[in-house]
Amino acid sequence: MHERSSVGELTDELRRELDRYSPGGKLPSSRALVERFRVSPVTVSRALAQLAAEGLVVTRPGAGAFRAQPRVTSAPAGDTSWQEVALSADGAADLVPRSVDASGVLVSLAAPPPGVIEFNGGYLHPSLQPERAMAAALSRAGRRPGAWGRPPMEGLPELREWFARSIGGPVTAAGVLVTAGGQSALTTALRALAPPGAPVLVESPTYPGMLAIARAAGLRPVPVPVDADGVRPGLLADAFRATGARVFVCQPLFQNPTGAVLAPERRGEVLRIAREAGAFVVEDDFVRRLVHEDAGPLPRPLAADDPDGVVVHVCSLTKATSPSFRVSALVGHGPVLERLRAIQIVDTFFVPRPLQEATLELVGSAAWPRHLRAISAALRTRRDAMTAALRLHLPELALPHIPSGGYHLWPRLPDGTAESALTAAALRAGVAVTPGRPYFSAEPPAAHLRLSFAAVAGAEEITEGVRRLRAAWDEARG
Repeated sequence: MHERSSVGELTDELRRELDRYSPGGKLPSSRALVERFRVSPVTVSRALAQLAAEGLVVTRPGAGAFRAQPRVTSAPAGDTSWQEVALSADGAADLVPRSVDASGVLVSLAAPPPGVIEFNGGYLHPSLQPERAMAAALSRAGRRPGAWGRPPMEGLPELREWFARSIGGPVTAAGVLVTAGGQSALTTALRALAPPGAPVLVESPTYPGMLAIARAAGLRPVPVPVDADGVRPGLLADAFRATGARVFVCQPLFQNPTGAVLAPERRGEVLRIAREAGAFVVEDDFVRRLVHEDAGPLPRPLAADDPDGVVVHVCSLTKATSPSFRVSALVGHGPVLERLRAIQIVDTFFVPRPLQEATLELVGSAAWPRHLRAISAALRTRRDAMTAALRLHLPELALPHIPSGGYHLWPRLPDGTAESALTAAALRAGVAVTPGRPYFSAEPPAAHLRLSFAAVAGAEEITEGVRRLRAAWDEARG
């Protein structure tokens, strides 16, 4: 039995049996539970920890686990209606009212109900994560001298050097700040580069989490369309002239959600247009390590071809490891670096040193290149499985671009298709999908779905998920 399911099942069973014990009564020993349920000691420990977190059990080292005392009835809820006035009045004078909406992000973060196939996930399935390598790295890191002390505010020098080498070009360790995940780095970058009320140019479509960051900061996202070769330079120049924006956020490599790669002839154009506008380009290089094995050589980051400090670069290890391995780099060149550094320190102080030490252990191990090769092959297999299944079972969906990196497809729906109805029908059929609307900062030109092939168990589950999506399609269109 899989460890994760064993923990859940044992927790449920122990929860049902708690009524057998009086408050304060002792539960069977861990050894007795191991023998009775034929599970590992780790499973027992995790199940008891879950019950303790729920307030149902109290554990005492050396004594065992005991049923908790009944909870005291909570006091009546207070009247919080005053907060509606306070929170609304807070933005009354803002040029662009702040809008904190996490719904577009939660679509890919929230786990679907049991039995539902996860085509909406934004992270690798546990079977693809380097769990053993991460555990070994964390164990070794915890024994490093000074591992639990305060790190330098900018990050460990060795880790900053590693990120600088991986980016290349004029980037040096002095220009690297270690941050707690890509979302945190993007938040710092936008706060540093644009004042509240300012426009910020974004690709259309683009990552909903970035749109949420911008709106929460009181910024005004202005869309610039992308095609199969990335952002369109002519429209980018028009947008700079029309808005006076000083920031453009883009994903030049395997763009989310289209999967597009910025064409070679457009790379220099984008930097030139931004430089002439006196603007920064925030480069979100989020899935460079999720390249498929048939992709061929990758283009360098824009930051590697930028000696003038136009690019503020963000890259993260999270997508290639685990959603809990939140280590990334924020890179700048010139005076902007001091502002980025100051905002990060004010917001978060620093990334915990044990996690930075574990990162050094992981990327310096022989397991790291093996892991990258393994996920490169696995993602290609999964992409091909999903592409084949869609063409067989759902030929109505257009697939104009098949990416060679990343973890999802971006099929276009026929005109007149209601994304919301299809998404709801899909969930009823047992498959969670992501609607396209949250990826657009303005009215979308067409209906889309984003279908992830990384968060599922394998090719068989992908095929089954597409079959379920076919049933949902028939229901929604019928």
